[in-house]
Amino acid sequence: MLTLSLLRHAKSSWNNPSLPDEERPLATRGVSDAPLMGRAMAERGIDPDVVLCSSARRTRDTLALVLPELKVEPQVIYKDELYHPSPGEMLEILREVPPSASRLLIVGHNPEIQAFALDLVGSGPKHYRDQLREKFPTGGLAVINFSSGNWKGVNVNTGSLNLFISPKDLRK
Repeated sequence: MLTLSLLRHAKSSWNNPSLPDEERPLATRGVSDAPLMGRAMAERGIDPDVVLCSSARRTRDTLALVLPELKVEPQVIYKDELYHPSPGEMLEILREVPPSASRLLIVGHNPEIQAFALDLVGSGPKHYRDQLREKFPTGGLAVINFSSGNWKGVNVNTGSLNLFISPKDLRK
């Protein structure tokens, strides 16, 4: 079984409008939410073998705050191609992951990460699927399982959404 975790970057700052979008840092709330999500991942046994992360600053900063909270030290690969790709492009990136990595984390952006998750999910608890359809909040995490033995076999509507949480859920 394959496990794909999709993490949207934590809340970013819009304080400096002259910065290029790729260079926006995290907001104060994002800095506190990212480790919270990392702890939630560790508590739920979400231990990625490999992390693919957009090269944008807010995704790199989010990952830097998540990683120390995990129980594993995954291989991390930063990819320019994950900065606002189409869901189809994301699927192609996913299919390139070696079969030795059965647990993958992708750190990316909205609306693409939500659209990608919606494309992949064919089953799972209705309340998670409804939440995913409604909104993929900053710092949100979707965990999707596939029965396929390798990433090349992953297709649209073949995943089961087994978890969907956000920092707000954890602060309740």
